[in-house]
Amino acid sequence: MLGWIPKAVDSLADRLVFKGWKNDNFNLSQIFQMNNPDIFFDSAIISALIGGCSFVYMGLDKEDFPRLKVIDGRDATGIIDPVTNLLTEGYAVLERDPKTDVPVLEAYFLPDTTTYIRKGGDPETFLNPAGIPLLVPIIYRPDAKRPMGHSRISRASMSLLQGACRTVKRSEVSAEFYSFPQKYIIGLSQEEDEAFEKWKATMSTFLTITKDEEGDSPTVGQFTQQNMTPFTEQLRTFAALFAGENGLTLDDLGFVSDNPSSAEAIKASHESLRLTARKAQRTFGSCFLNVGMVSACLRDNKAYRRQQFYLTEPMWEPIFEPDAAALSSIGDGAIKLNQAVPGYFNTDNLPDLTGIDPSQLPAPVTEDANG
Repeated sequence: MLGWIPKAVDSLADRLVFKGWKNDNFNLSQIFQMNNPDIFFDSAIISALIGGCSFVYMGLDKEDFPRLKVIDGRDATGIIDPVTNLLTEGYAVLERDPKTDVPVLEAYFLPDTTTYIRKGGDPETFLNPAGIPLLVPIIYRPDAKRPMGHSRISRASMSLLQGACRTVKRSEVSAEFYSFPQKYIIGLSQEEDEAFEKWKATMSTFLTITKDEEGDSPTVGQFTQQNMTPFTEQLRTFAALFAGENGLTLDDLGFVSDNPSSAEAIKASHESLRLTARKAQRTFGSCFLNVGMVSACLRDNKAYRRQQFYLTEPMWEPIFEPDAAALSSIGDGAIKLNQAVPGYFNTDNLPDLTGIDPSQLPAPVTEDANG
């Protein structure tokens, strides 16, 4: 009704931009580049934020190259190994009837085999060379009690949203009385009251009431008009509580402040969101590495060990893009650190702070005073 829940999810999902792999010894970048990474990563992340867990199904295309498909949490499940965050067995609905939403194609995943079950047909079983079920979970904020993760949409957020919706409904009802305030007339006789047209009196811009036989005239008045301010303040209170629960600000929820904030002020006000995003990057990075590892096993038709991928690290874009002032501060800091420790900052680690890749053009040649 208010759009706060999608805002809470999108505000985090939009800041989690996967950049690539460092020390990519098994050429995982090729696998993801061939599977539409602009949509794949965003789809997997936002589904995991909503449901707490999404899944990536792996298969082979006609050219025997790994094909990745994101499956929402409502269409897949499995038994998870809490140490590796990989499944020991899994089940997924791969295809549904678009009209009836009934499953048409299902799959059961085991470490050595994958069984496909089509509606009205016989099950088909294929060997799995990876040695790991071809269904990998993408998990948001797992813990020992809930290894399948937590949803970004917390119970507190839902309760606060329901309170805000009730406030909006009350304000809608009160707005009718605010637009048409109640009026009253004192002193009408019973005969005059029966002949009095209330709707005409309400909508008319000019009302005439004559005196009675004794020369007395009725008294016309109006009740105190409804005040909308309490509803606005109550809605703002719910917005503040919702923003605090999700690491947002009132500006994010539509309550615009008078003075525009600078980039540093926005970053400072979203400190809780930044910490949440950092945590999500660590978890999602490990899950995407699992996807790459299983895909590499499927591509090379070889069961690699997970320890062989320990050098490969995921890279992410900066959570907050720096503005011109921030870039200047980063440059000054990099110069001072390089003076103290030569080579501390270079083109390999500076993009992690600036979010800007180094230029591929050769550096300009400068001449000294002697030519």
